[in-house]
Amino acid sequence: MALRLGDTVPNFTQASSEGDIDFYNWAGDSWVVLFSHPADYTPVCTTELGEVARLKPEFDKRNVKVVALSVDDVESHKGWIGDIEETQSVKLNYPILADPDKKVSDLYDMIHPNATNTVTVRTVFVIDPQKKLRLSFTYPPSTGRNFDEILRVIDSLQLTDNYSVATPANWKDGDDVVIVPSLKDPEVLKEKFPKGYEEVKPYLRMTPQPNK
Repeated sequence: MALRLGDTVPNFTQASSEGDIDFYNWAGDSWVVLFSHPADYTPVCTTELGEVARLKPEFDKRNVKVVALSVDDVESHKGWIGDIEETQSVKLNYPILADPDKKVSDLYDMIHPNATNTVTVRTVFVIDPQKKLRLSFTYPPSTGRNFDEILRVIDSLQLTDNYSVATPANWKDGDDVVIVPSLKDPEVLKEKFPKGYEEVKPYLRMTPQPNK
């Protein structure tokens, strides 16, 4: 069954390039980005895993753990990691789940038979510390992902979880944000948004990012 936003994601124990992982225990109280790959030794995946390794300090700053998945086994992963590090000039600094039995792929609905029935599509799951699915992206195998966008979405999720705001189109960290329409009391608005706000329309009120 497909996972929907707000669902509790299923736990699993699976081998990885860094040993067996019990997903819930490994995740702990961190956010998680779980992203799948069609197969080892494929060109687009090689560039993606290298890019995530370069960006790992950015994920760390946001209390996010990253884990990749491919339907190949651990020994294949270990050989592929050598290629990733050689070609992308970066040390791989996070685990790759081995999923030859497709247990995790099936749990998370990562195989789309009408696209390909043998490998996983490029799926991204952003999971919060309560193990709730907060965002999913699905790309075809031929298209590499934009990991700056994934970081941007995490910034938005973490901001909007803690303040009564939403983020407008093309927002990035530091830009003005939208006050949620349900907030109407002028005194509450004054208290929550001491920097003030601009009422473009009664339902569209812009305010500086509250945590900046």
